[in-house]
Amino acid sequence: MMNSVGIIGFGRFGRVLGQILSDDFKVKAFDIKQQEPQFGVEFVKLETILQEKIIFISVPIRDLKNVIMDIAPNLQKGTTVLDVCSVKVYPVTVMTEALPSHVGIIATHPLFGPDSITIPNGHKIIMHRTRDMYNQFDFWKDYFASKAFEAIEMSPEEHDKLAAYSQGVTHFIGRILKESGITSTEIDTVGFRTLLDVIDQTCNDSWQLFCDLENYNPYSLRMMENLENSIEKVRTQILRRD
Repeated sequence: MMNSVGIIGFGRFGRVLGQILSDDFKVKAFDIKQQEPQFGVEFVKLETILQEKIIFISVPIRDLKNVIMDIAPNLQKGTTVLDVCSVKVYPVTVMTEALPSHVGIIATHPLFGPDSITIPNGHKIIMHRTRDMYNQFDFWKDYFASKAFEAIEMSPEEHDKLAAYSQGVTHFIGRILKESGITSTEIDTVGFRTLLDVIDQTCNDSWQLFCDLENYNPYSLRMMENLENSIEKVRTQILRRD
């Protein structure tokens, strides 16, 4: 039974992950930016993190490949790496190709973040048994379930197909609504307040994260094209004069 874990990347989601894990493990973290101590997390050098048997990678999607390539030569036998990227085909491809064969791999996508974690119920985490050579998958699936996160096993391909039309649509619409400049009024309906909530839940993340979410999902372009076609179809229906 491990008593400590490592986290590489301590941005907005890294902090959420650190807070969750610190209830049950000694958490060691590394980030390229200096961090203030919090949740009892110990900030250490990258070399120290690489001694851990469980290492979570919580960096922007666009930085994942460079991080994996950087740490791969120094990972020890017995180590399992878990990513938390919002897309799955890309990171699984990177990790299986770049990490040495003696390193275990578990792909995850927590379907919650800094803005939604405060909602008490209904959180899920997608998990894939990519290369579970050290039999860690069931432990972590049970662990997240013990934290009231519903753990769902799913292939990277199926995840990205579904995510393009759930998470991808939500973030895409949220950004469009924000760009349109809509704000609360004196006559807000319940439905309109729900749209404002979508903005709040999606636009606190960086523009970089939004772009990565769309660019690294191979099904996002089709989703956006479908939305554009649907908007034009509805617009045409509205403007009919018969």
